[in-house]
Amino acid sequence: MSHKVLHICLSSGWGGLEMYPSRIIPELKRQGWQSHGLALAGSRVAASFREAGVEPLVMPSRGRALLVVWRVLAYLKAHGIGVVHCHKSSDLRLGALLASLRPSLRLFFTDHMGVTRPKKDLYHRWAYGRVTRLFAISEATRQRNLAAFPLPPERIRRLYLGIDPAPYALRLDEQGRAALRGELGMPEGAVAIGLPGRLTPGKGQEVWIEALARLAEIRPDLAWQGVLIGGLTAEEGSNEAYVARLRQRLAELGLEALVTLAGFRRDLPRLFEALDIVCVPSRNEAFGLTVIEAMAAGKAVIGSDSGAIPELLDGETGRLAAPNDTSAWAAALAELADDAELRQRLGQAARARVLADFTLAAHVASLIEEYSAQGSS
Repeated sequence: MSHKVLHICLSSGWGGLEMYPSRIIPELKRQGWQSHGLALAGSRVAASFREAGVEPLVMPSRGRALLVVWRVLAYLKAHGIGVVHCHKSSDLRLGALLASLRPSLRLFFTDHMGVTRPKKDLYHRWAYGRVTRLFAISEATRQRNLAAFPLPPERIRRLYLGIDPAPYALRLDEQGRAALRGELGMPEGAVAIGLPGRLTPGKGQEVWIEALARLAEIRPDLAWQGVLIGGLTAEEGSNEAYVARLRQRLAELGLEALVTLAGFRRDLPRLFEALDIVCVPSRNEAFGLTVIEAMAAGKAVIGSDSGAIPELLDGETGRLAAPNDTSAWAAALAELADDAELRQRLGQAARARVLADFTLAAHVASLIEEYSAQGSS
């Protein structure tokens, strides 16, 4: 078979799901596969395909893509593409139609979000019935997939996401790290406590702020600085009303000077170097990409004891706390803030876990194994 795949992502949003195709395209190329893309015209996804070196086929809308399915079929034929990979459940309408009209196509779907309701009606039986393999990005989501989708267990595979760990290796010398910490408003000697991610309900920033307030109460002698990393505007993927609510709560708790709002940053691997503790208090992560990024940076991580995060972190590589228990979060923060050796030990074990289990190279190798398999069901 030809080593070519069409990634379909007809989304106007911009989050982990939408970023995924352009993240894996360079590694697919390195491992011998040529990628093509189908996206909405003018979307951030279309731009990300171009940034990854792929000029995408574009459509003005999802509906239009269905109406001109013949054009997509012609594109597949012209380029010798035998594999289609969908990344959004609504794109399966098109993917299943393509597979119905051209039965030799191998159709894949990654459930990036984690299904929340059964999908066993007539339409979903038709659409998912054409899927060669459904990828669940964690065991937590795989279990939900098994219950929700009209597919036999052997057609649902857990496939953890991965990252390239190289950019997260330490690069800054002490002078560079001190300069970056100063830029982020950290007093000398303060324990830097960061929370990276989109500022939107569900990511746990409110719990984190309350935990910091609790930390200040139980450890008034501790010098620390919080760093909230994430876009502050809708254009940067955040909920502006939620951002305003966070600002208000910081003011009410008297934490404005103790929490830096760093905004959207493209240099996250370097920002991790400025931090001592990384928090991921999301309520229900389908995977937890930020968790493994912080682990790859050798950071001591505190994650929510919910969703897929406990699959990534354990007592040897980090700490877990109930997503809405501010006292538990404050206690974990205090434990790590007090013990630099513990932070270093957890960080080293965390990076080793990423190198063993969560690399992008291994993830893509597993994808290619599925793309290339013949006669699987």
